Amino acid sequence: MAQGKLSPRQKMINLMYLVFIAMLALNMSKEVLSAFGLLDKKIEESNVATAARNNAFMESLATKATDAPEQYAALKAKADEVSTISQELDTYLEGIKTQMMGTLKPEDATDYEVQDKPDFLDRRFFKGSNLKPEGQEFIEKIDKYRNEMVAVLGDSLYPDIKESILANFSTAPVQNRDGKSIDWINYNFEGFPLIASKTKLTQIQADIKTTKSELLGKMLSGVQTEALALKNYESFMTVKKTAFYPGETFDGSIILGRVDPNTIPKREELTLDGRKLERDKDYTIDGGRIVLKVGAGSPGDHKIEGTLFYGEEGDETEVPVETGFATISKPNAAVISADKMNVVYRGVENPMTVSIPGIPDNKVSASGTGLSKVTGSKYVMRPGGGREVNISASGTLPDGQRVNTTSVFRIKDIPRPTGTIRGEDGNGGCVRMQRQGLEIASIGAILPDFDFDINLNVTGFKFKVSGQPTVVVGGRRMNAQAKGALRRAKRGETVQIFDITANIANNSGYKLKKISPVCIELTN
Repeated sequence: MAQGKLSPRQKMINLMYLVFIAMLALNMSKEVLSAFGLLDKKIEESNVATAARNNAFMESLATKATDAPEQYAALKAKADEVSTISQELDTYLEGIKTQMMGTLKPEDATDYEVQDKPDFLDRRFFKGSNLKPEGQEFIEKIDKYRNEMVAVLGDSLYPDIKESILANFSTAPVQNRDGKSIDWINYNFEGFPLIASKTKLTQIQADIKTTKSELLGKMLSGVQTEALALKNYESFMTVKKTAFYPGETFDGSIILGRVDPNTIPKREELTLDGRKLERDKDYTIDGGRIVLKVGAGSPGDHKIEGTLFYGEEGDETEVPVETGFATISKPNAAVISADKMNVVYRGVENPMTVSIPGIPDNKVSASGTGLSKVTGSKYVMRPGGGREVNISASGTLPDGQRVNTTSVFRIKDIPRPTGTIRGEDGNGGCVRMQRQGLEIASIGAILPDFDFDINLNVTGFKFKVSGQPTVVVGGRRMNAQAKGALRRAKRGETVQIFDITANIANNSGYKLKKISPVCIELTN
């Protein structure tokens, strides 16, 4: 079009073509700028709505945490952490946008076609081919948000949200259409019109708010799903009455009830046969259950009535209580059992319970060789010689009838103790330790897997190093002669502690079985 000699008319036509093409390009550029502006406005409106939902969620969560702190306090703490992380980056980006728009005349704030200059962010972030401190700060803010949010999520919590955060807030280099790697901040913000950069910042704010909204929603859903899971339910039996006569039809119903350790009433108003019950005195709250600890009372039916008050959306929800129990009036046998085992051991005090249902403890008497009463239905058995002991219990029912029961218990000796060094018994092998540690170590004796906690006092032992005379030691630590023999032992050599003598702390007269020896492998 510009080659050869052209007439004035042709030159004019060519010039008109150039002007026309420039006008088309200019109009397209203005339309693109307007499109960015409209998109930014749309995202801003969406951000306002999302922020309102997030604020409403946090207010509702605060109420739930007040109503049921055991269930929602931990969730609120994590939600507050997410809010703090999100608000920090959102406020920082809003500050940049405010400064950016401050470079325009007030009347140009909504005239997107004049917002075509890239000067603000180019001057703020870049200096030639290098980043200015403000540009580096921008990247660090994005990185900090991403890393802190990923830390909140941990390794296994909501992997889809974690993946979204890593993708939306990545500052890794980007490949352009030519396959060339370009720094993230240059690729997204260098040389772009002001309205385009502002839209990108608004979009980052939208990602922040959307991520927060999705994460908070899933966290709350997880807590509620956990609370409603079937594993939190137990089966209960409901009956119209608590006792039946022979020949009657039992009409009980089995139902499910939710037992949640985090669902605890704010207050309770309960009565037993009209008498007001007090928390910590007559009942306790344990794992979401109202655990009663009242006396069974006299034989007959007893009613428990009242109301439980639970917090819900800042208000109180009433749950009526109407139940009861029956106290047995006429048993026909005594119940005798050892509290810890089905035998009694010689040399220790064996706790026992002797009672007859329906008869007060002060109307029950028990006897047996070595048996003595502590208080109420609690007794202590101190067996003597022999292999068995008979324990008899008797009581008088309210109608004057006598109930008598005799039970036989086997008597066993305390099992053979095991020697220890530094609290270790070698578990069937040798204890490995340094020579210096053995010199100051304490020799002990234990009863592995024994049902009673017995304190054994070691009074002496023998120490043997191969090739050297046996050393007799009094007490539970090595004496000078034993230490001398130890110093002559070789590295890796096994020394032995045997013939350990000990007694029971509060029963020194009882003769224990021979204590198992301990072998020690020297590591230096």
